[in-house]
Amino acid sequence: MNMRSEIILLLFFLFLFQLNAQEAHEEDKYIPETNPEVLKKLEQWQGLKFGLLMHWGAYSQWGIVESWSICPEEYGWCERKMGENPDDYFAYKKEYEGLIHSFNPINFNPGKWASAAKNAGMKYVVFTTKHHDGFCMFDSKFTDYKITGKDCPFSVHKKNNVTLEIFKAFRSEGLWAGAYFSKPDWHSPYYWDPKYPPRDRNVNYEPEANPEVWEKFINFTHNQILELLTDFGQVDILWLDGGWVAKSSKEQIENWYEGQLGNNTNGYLKNRIVNQDIRMDELVLKAREKQPGLIVVDRAVPGKNQNYLTPENRVPDKPLPYPWESCIISGGGWSHTKDAKYMNGHDGIQLLVDIVAKGGNLLLNIAPGPDGEWQKGAYDLLEEYAGWMAVNGEGIYETKVLEPYKVGNICMVQKDKGEVFYFYMCKNGENRMPEEIFIASHQPLKGAIVELLGEKEPLKWEREGEGFSIKIPENLRANPPCKYVWAFKISGIERD
Repeated sequence: MNMRSEIILLLFFLFLFQLNAQEAHEEDKYIPETNPEVLKKLEQWQGLKFGLLMHWGAYSQWGIVESWSICPEEYGWCERKMGENPDDYFAYKKEYEGLIHSFNPINFNPGKWASAAKNAGMKYVVFTTKHHDGFCMFDSKFTDYKITGKDCPFSVHKKNNVTLEIFKAFRSEGLWAGAYFSKPDWHSPYYWDPKYPPRDRNVNYEPEANPEVWEKFINFTHNQILELLTDFGQVDILWLDGGWVAKSSKEQIENWYEGQLGNNTNGYLKNRIVNQDIRMDELVLKAREKQPGLIVVDRAVPGKNQNYLTPENRVPDKPLPYPWESCIISGGGWSHTKDAKYMNGHDGIQLLVDIVAKGGNLLLNIAPGPDGEWQKGAYDLLEEYAGWMAVNGEGIYETKVLEPYKVGNICMVQKDKGEVFYFYMCKNGENRMPEEIFIASHQPLKGAIVELLGEKEPLKWEREGEGFSIKIPENLRANPPCKYVWAFKISGIERD
């Protein structure tokens, strides 16, 4: 490994360390919502448990990490490798933005996606209407850098307003619609002013010294978000990314400069704090005038506008005392990756159960390709979920944490009516059920009914110590109703 590679690797691990520290800090700063309509909607959302995230844009043609390669921060995972001039930043950025001229996903069929998501048991979708690069996957009146723009060949397609078509298709299958929207916009001249070179992910000028330009960016951002909430039917979730675009105090900024003075390298520029106040409180009020009860997720910005938290590509070690959702890559990366390898059914289903047992939701990312299709691996994974959820969905939706939430390979949840579900997490390749399954954490009420989901006949059980054992008849041992996780429903348990 050469010196440059070692430096890149070190910076990447420092970035991950900072990200985990930041997430832990956010978790300490959750501020509960007070709006009754939003609280009601948020409670409903917590019962949905399973959603779909899709990153898609013109960058899918290159099969690269979305947006980040045009940002002058040195990460090993988003090196500039495509195009004719990867070593010339400005030439590369021009080529990247020129991908609009060839983006033509003619196989786009959102109904097929919506059907697969519904069958898999997903209950909501969050779609990237705009990522950090500023390319809009919707027909915005405020930019020409969009899939419906005259420079994009897909603009003549009857389904060119991609976000609208996706929302319509998924709503028709009964799923909620969520709009991912990037607050930073690296294409906008009001964010990366062409008079100055970009230094990092932040605005490339000082907003306080250029208030007129910054005000134009605020208006641009508000207009695009309100456009999405006006012209695209019911939107249930506004999922905002780019947490560095936020109001920062004078003290935060001064502390940052004091800590970094004299050490001006790419290794820390990504941590630079700039006051980027886009008046979120005002925006959220206007948004909820358009969409009453709208859930707002101002990611990584502690405060009242982050209605739920979104651990990224990780699962918390234990239940959290507020609404949360793990957004997880299903295969490849967040954006389209050529020949991506997807997680298998065993890991995918156990991931969902683990998250649900801890009181969270799973937002599983699938990235469409440049032709407008998902890869076969994505459909195969959703088929695995479909088969399992058809048997066990009752133990997933509308459930809450039951302490201690997991003992050994047994996860557990409860419902408000007193029903309890225990999930036996199979080892890889474990296809035969044991003669008995011991639950150490609770005891059923006297006369309680114990069932294996997917089977009609109740099972025998008996108390053992502080727990109980479930007897599995021979006919079930070799022929369980599903793979990967077996779920047992108990009509009631003793409680302290």
